[in-house]
Amino acid sequence: MFRTALRNVLAHKARLLMTVLAVMLGVAFVSGTLVFTNTLSNALQNSSAKGFDQVDVAVQASGQADVGDRTAKTPELTQALLDESARVPGAASAIGVVTGFTAIADKDGKLVGDGFQSQGGNFWGDKDARYPLSEGTAPHGANEVALDAKTAERAGYKVGDTVRLSVDGPVLTPTVSGIFTTDDGNVAAGGSLALFDTATAQQLFGKPGTYDEIDVKAAAGTSQTALKAALDKALPKGTVETTTADQLADDQAEFISASMSGLKQGLLVFAGIALFVGTFIIANTFTMLVAQRTKELALMRAVGASRRQVTRSVLVEAFVVGAVAAVTGLVAGIGIGAGLKALLGTLGATVPDGPLIVTPGTVGAALAVGILITMLAAWLPGRRAAKIPPVAAMSSVHAAATTKSLVLRNTLGALFSGAGIAVVLAATTMSGSDGQAPMGIGAVLLIIGVFILTPLLSRPLIASAAPFMRVFGVSGKLARQNSVRNPRRTAATASALMIGLTLITGMTVMAGSLQKSIDKMASASISADYVVSMANGYELSPEVARTLAKTPGVTALSPLRNADVSIDGTTEWVTGVTGGTIGELTELTVDDGTFKVGGTQVVVDDGTAKSHDWKAGSSFTAVYEDGKKQQLTVTGVYESNEMMSGIMLDNAVLAPHQTDVSDMQVMVKTSDGATSATKDKLEKALGSNPAIQIQDKKDISNDIAQMFTLMLNMLYGLLAMAVLVAVLGVINTLAMSVFERSQEIGMLRAIGLDRKGIKRMVRLESLVISLFGGVLGIGLGVFFGWAAGELVGSSMATYELVLPWARMALFLLLAATVGVLAALWPARRAARLNMLAAIKSE
Repeated sequence: MFRTALRNVLAHKARLLMTVLAVMLGVAFVSGTLVFTNTLSNALQNSSAKGFDQVDVAVQASGQADVGDRTAKTPELTQALLDESARVPGAASAIGVVTGFTAIADKDGKLVGDGFQSQGGNFWGDKDARYPLSEGTAPHGANEVALDAKTAERAGYKVGDTVRLSVDGPVLTPTVSGIFTTDDGNVAAGGSLALFDTATAQQLFGKPGTYDEIDVKAAAGTSQTALKAALDKALPKGTVETTTADQLADDQAEFISASMSGLKQGLLVFAGIALFVGTFIIANTFTMLVAQRTKELALMRAVGASRRQVTRSVLVEAFVVGAVAAVTGLVAGIGIGAGLKALLGTLGATVPDGPLIVTPGTVGAALAVGILITMLAAWLPGRRAAKIPPVAAMSSVHAAATTKSLVLRNTLGALFSGAGIAVVLAATTMSGSDGQAPMGIGAVLLIIGVFILTPLLSRPLIASAAPFMRVFGVSGKLARQNSVRNPRRTAATASALMIGLTLITGMTVMAGSLQKSIDKMASASISADYVVSMANGYELSPEVARTLAKTPGVTALSPLRNADVSIDGTTEWVTGVTGGTIGELTELTVDDGTFKVGGTQVVVDDGTAKSHDWKAGSSFTAVYEDGKKQQLTVTGVYESNEMMSGIMLDNAVLAPHQTDVSDMQVMVKTSDGATSATKDKLEKALGSNPAIQIQDKKDISNDIAQMFTLMLNMLYGLLAMAVLVAVLGVINTLAMSVFERSQEIGMLRAIGLDRKGIKRMVRLESLVISLFGGVLGIGLGVFFGWAAGELVGSSMATYELVLPWARMALFLLLAATVGVLAALWPARRAARLNMLAAIKSE
């Protein structure tokens, strides 16, 4: 039986090729994901570990202030602590580390690096072992800065050049005193690093006389553990925490690994979708192979083969196919992993250098996935083959599906579909995250139910295409009849395409609806012409608001400042605003009272008011960060949204209680409105600072939409794999169907149907099957998009369903194109069959 199975694999090489390709693509996706994420994670970990070469023990402030005491301050790392650390037995040296955000502009005025990756720090003395100088000298004074070599090269700076940079808003123009090399993982990943002398860095980052960290280097012969113990003994208890460099490296590696796991899981989900679609092709292929070998299997049964042996022979064939697909998929996946790493570089993302990582786990996963998926998908056809009665098979009587099996299938399909719809509808009535799990379960149940019912649905839906098919005469009629001749085969072929289009359509509906909702939200809650903020989301210097207030044409503005206060023992966030102008800059719906902010009068959003049982006229006591208390009165309750929420308090009242006053945003209204000329005027007033972005309402919604568009395009690319597998399925089904109907095609040729008619018949059959899958996929996608939107709408008041008719028409056209392209080779093969040889074939 084993030899027979191997012979059958070799005898049906061409027919099994598409199955091998389908499984190979899925395996390549899985192994490529594992290779890519392991390689990226390893490179980032190695790069990060190099950053700890010049430190053996790091001393950091413990931050263990009494939570109940709002006047308590986080301990500071002072010069005295630095000196004490350097004197500890076993310490060779100690340096103070100061860090903060520093945006660097290139010579064209554009930001170098991306947001949070733009970092600043201090250069220790004239020679800092962490940052070896390759050119120039160490920075000294407020007018000098040193740049990392990669940033200097990208931005075109040399020693002696003037560089434009910003820490919290205002533009600084120091001279480049030196260029250094570094193993800093942030720089290796495409960020930028600017270094000032220690005093300047402390002043710029708002930490005069203090450090963020003290790095202690061990003397020769002293271990990290021994040095840590000595520091713990010498330094004040409860003020500082000490950590060895090895532990820091391990923590960083764990953080990188956790960060990569999300990317890995996301990619593996799409690999799973491609493999799931591939199972339809595998099951279809083996079902048709078994049907074509009915007499052969019956003869084996007649000469003594048991049912188990017949099933086992089919599974052996599946094992061989799966093994070949797994090995080729693994090789292709290694290439995909290398290609994705190179692609990141071309897209501007810098990846640290490192070898391609192919772990035993990756090899094992590829082999297991390829072989197991193929054998599982082939098990049911093998089991059916073993049940064929030998006498019926030898008489060429193919056992059709019994009425009992059809009733059972349709009943199961109806139950799954009904349960899926019920669970999805129930999930739409839930709020936020509570409905996510039920929504996912309902979606899976509904897809399974529709798949089971697809043979039943195929007849009426394909029959509805009859008027269109009549246009093509006899070829059209034959194509329609062939499409419904074997509903199960048609269903399995169409379902592969259906799943891909369901996901694509659902995400497109969601993305379009969210875009419309964001546009409405921006226009409904903001009446300011512009919102000014840091490009990376960091805090703005109050100097920005003062500069804008002096700019001609600005009629109203309000800085937005965040702070936390304690109310009845719980922490609430308040937003500091300019009470006299905030009403002109926002368009919020007031449910109770009036929108009035000033002095001790505040407005609160409906969620906060509900949680504290407040209404217009209610009073409460707030405890500020400096420990002082104040009674505040609620003048109005407004409807919150994703852009505006919380307690709004006048900045004049809030600022005296804040240690560090800084703004998150500045809302601006101008006499000329939102025009390009006005925007240019504001940018010039702020020194054309690349770290500051000035956005109107359209810019804000586009900024958010850009994220959705990027995600959607990535998902389209990932789901293209599932669609490609579905195309292979259509090609495979048609090719094997042509082989199965060779005699019939020969007869059609003999009675007058020419080669063009045969080609047209096969193409139309493929077109009908693909459109059937497309209609089901788009219909399910719209339903899931609506349901997911209802879930989102529970927390987003401006959400409304938007059906992308043009995109859906494009998807249907895509399904039709898939059908036409998939039929090219099978149609050509059918037309080239020798008429007499085909008639004589069995």
